Amino acid sequence: MKKYTQLYNTIKDMILSGELAVGEKIPSVRKACRIYNVSMTTVQNAYFDLCADGYIIAQDKSGYFVSDIAKAQSNDNYRAEENNAQYDLTGGTADEESFDFTLWQRYIKSALRQTERLLSYSQSKGEYDLRCAIAQYIKEKRNVITSPDRIIIAAGVQPLLQILCSLLSNKNSVSFPDKSFIQGMGIFKDYGFDVHTRDKDADIIYVSPSHMTRWGDVMPIKRRLELVAYSQEHNSLVIEDDYENEFLYNVKPTPSLFALGKGNIVYMGSFSAMLLPGIRISFMVLTKDLAEKYDEKSYLFAQTASKTEQIALCNYIRDGHIKSQIRKIRRLYSAKTKAFADLLKKELPDAKIEIGENTLQIILLSKFNKDLSVFEEMGLKVFVEKYEGDEIVLVISPAGIPYSEMDIIAKKLKMSIL
Repeated sequence: MKKYTQLYNTIKDMILSGELAVGEKIPSVRKACRIYNVSMTTVQNAYFDLCADGYIIAQDKSGYFVSDIAKAQSNDNYRAEENNAQYDLTGGTADEESFDFTLWQRYIKSALRQTERLLSYSQSKGEYDLRCAIAQYIKEKRNVITSPDRIIIAAGVQPLLQILCSLLSNKNSVSFPDKSFIQGMGIFKDYGFDVHTRDKDADIIYVSPSHMTRWGDVMPIKRRLELVAYSQEHNSLVIEDDYENEFLYNVKPTPSLFALGKGNIVYMGSFSAMLLPGIRISFMVLTKDLAEKYDEKSYLFAQTASKTEQIALCNYIRDGHIKSQIRKIRRLYSAKTKAFADLLKKELPDAKIEIGENTLQIILLSKFNKDLSVFEEMGLKVFVEKYEGDEIVLVISPAGIPYSEMDIIAKKLKMSIL
């Protein structure tokens, strides 16, 4: 490949990836010669081709600037995806009626008035008053008794797992319930762990007791006690992702693994499902030993969650709104799941349709002999749990579907499947 072609591809990739932003000036011909260690002719030929193909624009006496071609392509892709996935049935969206935006805005405005506090970065573990509020909340809700010093806050579960991986230098393998835990498995792989599924002999056992699989299965108390005993006997660490515990409605409350264990459980929780997906605040409770390791390496970590949102959430919890919010969305989402399941049973009488234990998922098993692209063509974003032979299993989460459009979506599913 000629040198000017290599340079052309390098700059083109930087533009398309967003490394070079729209309107940004790229290096002059002379400067590019020094940066890339090539001749002036090579740079000129590359720049001429980039101009001809619309990636950069030459301005008299000013130089070369990035065009909006990448932005245009990105917008086209986004619009296409948005049009093809008009209805998200994977649980990735929330119902607008599920959250009091006006109330939350008041707490955000109140947080923004704390100007002196906002002039500094957040503590690496997260704001201390929020950690105190979380400690009290999980003590009352899940009997997770801990000091605020063992709580770590972050913008989502992923950064928490990254922190955790950096503390687990004495562990080599991790096991997940199934392959649907894609993001968590990817993080542990990136940190060099051997990643398995359903391997009780792994050094680390990752579980989500209130949502063990995409089907929404809930871990029974007998299994919880067995897991706690086994992990203690084999000196394995258990990561308890208490995802969706707040939404359990049809099953008896079950104690957290953390409450049943004896020092080898890392407890994790998130407020995104309770509030909004766009409010990314999650937390984990470290074991005593891991908390000490964190303190030794605290200078390596930076807080990723918004300080303003942390302050707002702290007061939101203290004023009791989180409890009423949970009651509200539990009623709303459970009712929507039942309503949508009833519609599907009418539209697809030959299909097997069940509601998951946590009342948030619908498991649909039906005869199916089409290409999976039919769902996208119908504007549906679905999670396919299984597709073998002439049968398909869909896991449907209707939380973000407006009541007014349920009938339309049920008919679209029928047309897609039959």
